[in-house]
Amino acid sequence: MRDRHNQEFIYQLFALLLSVILVHGLYVALIRPNAHAKLEADQLRQQASETFVAERSLYVVLKDYEQEACLILMLWAIAIMAYKGRRTLAERRLLQAPLLQVTEGTRILPEDARQLTRPIQALPEEQQEFLLARALSTALHRFSATGNIHEVSAAVGTVCDTESERLDSELSMIRYITWAVPSIGFIGTVRGIGDALSQAHRAVQGDIAGVTESLGVAFNSTFIALVVSIVLMFLLHQLQLVQERLVLDTHNYCDRNLLRHLKADEETS
Repeated sequence: MRDRHNQEFIYQLFALLLSVILVHGLYVALIRPNAHAKLEADQLRQQASETFVAERSLYVVLKDYEQEACLILMLWAIAIMAYKGRRTLAERRLLQAPLLQVTEGTRILPEDARQLTRPIQALPEEQQEFLLARALSTALHRFSATGNIHEVSAAVGTVCDTESERLDSELSMIRYITWAVPSIGFIGTVRGIGDALSQAHRAVQGDIAGVTESLGVAFNSTFIALVVSIVLMFLLHQLQLVQERLVLDTHNYCDRNLLRHLKADEETS
């Protein structure tokens, strides 16, 4: 378990570094040069014609540092969610594996539990850490030790509840990113409005170019931040849904394939 957490931490660091490199490289090579060229061309056309209306450009909308930070965080969060989603799907595939070969009508006695744990112990080390493998292993060991079906059912419920809490806590970083993205957008809004107010004296003299550009920074940063936040919240809820279904399906698997076949010692006497 500790090795998996270390691998995930290293993955997150590399994902953040790769996101910074990709987004910043895109900004340096494409977005900012095209945005500056568009703004300069619009300024020249506006000076030449009083009726000129500038068209919105995606390069101009994205050009500022707040938007760049939002895109970096978005890619980072998507990479983290992809990692967790991939593991969740791998755990779901284990639900289709024949871990318990119990035919209909068969009763499992406490002395049979050790035999049934062998297919689980034969799984690769990574799969032995999956929720289904841990729940079945815990249930069979508890049944072998106590022979009490109620304790076995409680043990399965405890494993599933603990896993649900762990999965929820591991989403804290993604939740922080989804909170930070709108906050970065609001920072851009404050910065843009502050720049616009500092140039108010130029607007009074008739030069409103600086004020409009600063207000553009304010509104564009908020716009991009809200769009990114909507996308991240949608993906986060989809990931939570998949994880919650995994826990519920695992509990149902244990009920259907193990718990209803158990026969306690007192029932045999």
